[in-house]
Amino acid sequence: MFKFLVEEIDSIMRRDPAARSRFEVALCNPGFQAILLYRVANAAWRRDWHLTGRFLSQAARWFTGIEIHPGASIGRRLFIDHGMGVVIGETSSIGDDVTLYHDVTLGGVAPSVDSDSQRNQKRHPTLEHGVIVGSGAQILGPITVGSNARVGANAVVTKDVPSCGTVVGVPGKVIQPAAKREEQPAFVAYGTPTGDLPDPVARAIEGLLDEVSSLRARVAELEARSDAGGEVDGLGVDPAAADEGGADAPQGKC
Repeated sequence: MFKFLVEEIDSIMRRDPAARSRFEVALCNPGFQAILLYRVANAAWRRDWHLTGRFLSQAARWFTGIEIHPGASIGRRLFIDHGMGVVIGETSSIGDDVTLYHDVTLGGVAPSVDSDSQRNQKRHPTLEHGVIVGSGAQILGPITVGSNARVGANAVVTKDVPSCGTVVGVPGKVIQPAAKREEQPAFVAYGTPTGDLPDPVARAIEGLLDEVSSLRARVAELEARSDAGGEVDGLGVDPAAADEGGADAPQGKC
């Protein structure tokens, strides 16, 4: 037990520059306190002492502002930074070395629809090892966030995220595949890269603007050829000759 506590505290100190000592983390870090109470509540839950487990999880919520259902599965060295407003649902599964910031929700998509049929069913996300989830992010449904993935602040994620990918936005979109993540440091605060962060919507708009510009240039070129009485687009059509034949030209059907 002592080795477990030291491991948990040391993992927090590695990722939290505000932590000055193990004693300070044990007394003042709400994430650490919530995890300790979760471990006890989860032990009770696995022994079918469901009421005891729920009561302990509720006590943790009162003291820390972090709500972890005792039925959730949580690996080692989970770091919940700040923590207020974090919600982890019953069937959530969290791997080792995961980091969650405040206001993160690991929730279901339809908890109030036919609740009886959803009992003992997988309804919440799976976060594999090394995932970082930024503040305010909502990860919803029985989806999987791959190992070492990054979920940006305030993202709403309802689809699987590949390993080592970075997802941002509403709805969440993968903006950085695994190949480009290899050059980044192992830890990204709040799950959001602070360097060049491409916006998929902005990129789509820029592509459309480039296309409009090229079409305008082409139209201007065709108009210049028409005014000069030359061929249009290499088709051998003389606009003046076409006008002269106007009335006598055979009329086609609309």
